[in-house]
Amino acid sequence: MQIREFAEGDRTALRELFVRAGAGSPTESLWGHPESEAAVYLEPYMDLEPESVFVAESDGALVGYLAGCVDSSAFPGESARMEQAIRAYYLMFRRKPAAFFARGIADITSAAIRRAPTAGDFRDDDHWPSHLHINVAPEARGIGAADRLMVRWFERLAATGSPGCYLQTLVENRRAIRFFERMGFTACGPEPVVPGVRYRGARVHQRTMVRAV
Repeated sequence: MQIREFAEGDRTALRELFVRAGAGSPTESLWGHPESEAAVYLEPYMDLEPESVFVAESDGALVGYLAGCVDSSAFPGESARMEQAIRAYYLMFRRKPAAFFARGIADITSAAIRRAPTAGDFRDDDHWPSHLHINVAPEARGIGAADRLMVRWFERLAATGSPGCYLQTLVENRRAIRFFERMGFTACGPEPVVPGVRYRGARVHQRTMVRAV
């Protein structure tokens, strides 16, 4: 197992890994269009901050990755990236994405009536300026790939002087939460409904987690 920095030649393999790495998790697919999902949660990191993207390689194949950002305030927010993907891929005219966004609007409306929050971008916080996404293929789980990717990320944060980072996962993703807690992350803030997302037919809830460097 080798943990190394992203290289431009990794793009195609990393896109393929993005699709299969979430297999079996509550976020395996959000709106049913992997190409546009990668345009929100993977491509911008390769384009704008490749030095904060790390990959796990085993026997010449990529089996995991961590896409990070040292200064979130200087990076396009998730909402902005999603809006761009909706326009670029005409998602409102595709059946599965259109159904997802219709559910999302219904969830937001329902929450507004109940005066309840819904999931969204993490507020800027000087304590946790950095953030990350991590994904590991099913065959590489439990063999240390995720741990070593995280260690490499923490080393980068220390080298850049970042005081801490955050990530966002789902309350219902118990396996991920146990891993993040083991890596020193703690829950932060409320756990609102994530508009549009369903897991086993039920709504899911966002959990924000933070860790000091």
